[in-house]
Amino acid sequence: MATDSSADVARATGLGKEVAGPGGHLTILHALDLCVKPGEAVAILGASGSGKSTLLGLLAGLDQPTQGEVWLCGRSLTGLNEDGRAALRNGRVGFVFQDFQLLPTLTALENVLLPLELGGVVQPTPIARAALERVGLTGRADHYPRQLSGGEQQRVAIARAFAPRPQILFADEPTGNLDQETGEQVIDLLLDLRNAAG
Repeated sequence: MATDSSADVARATGLGKEVAGPGGHLTILHALDLCVKPGEAVAILGASGSGKSTLLGLLAGLDQPTQGEVWLCGRSLTGLNEDGRAALRNGRVGFVFQDFQLLPTLTALENVLLPLELGGVVQPTPIARAALERVGLTGRADHYPRQLSGGEQQRVAIARAFAPRPQILFADEPTGNLDQETGEQVIDLLLDLRNAAG
């Protein structure tokens, strides 16, 4: 029976990913089906090296599968080149990376401003400042990543991901580089932001 992928924010059918290795092809993901509805929170659990980051990258259109199909925000990624996938993500997808991925030559505010400016948002600075305020970093807006703690860098990354008000947010082990207390604070923050957006 056919399903309506336009009602989902993310859907994968028969998703597979293989890479070439020294001993031949390595299967990272095989025949995976997944559906994420609007407003739904989904946790992907598994041991280190089980393909969680690969799956998130495929669902967000940051990587391409070797089998299967992915729909993102109601559109198939099949046939889209890198620029096409980036255009689809713009303003619709937020991504919090394991290692923050902040640009070292930009301040916290400038890092949060970047996706807003690339998305053509009119008057992005108040939105970026409000996002930093939501994560408790108003006083650190002019600091560079090297001047921030790991927890502060992660909160900047979260502010950057949420600032454009995306339809879907991917968070790749958002507490993996943090101590337990800071990690719990980050999870609470993500849940608060999700609830506020919903």
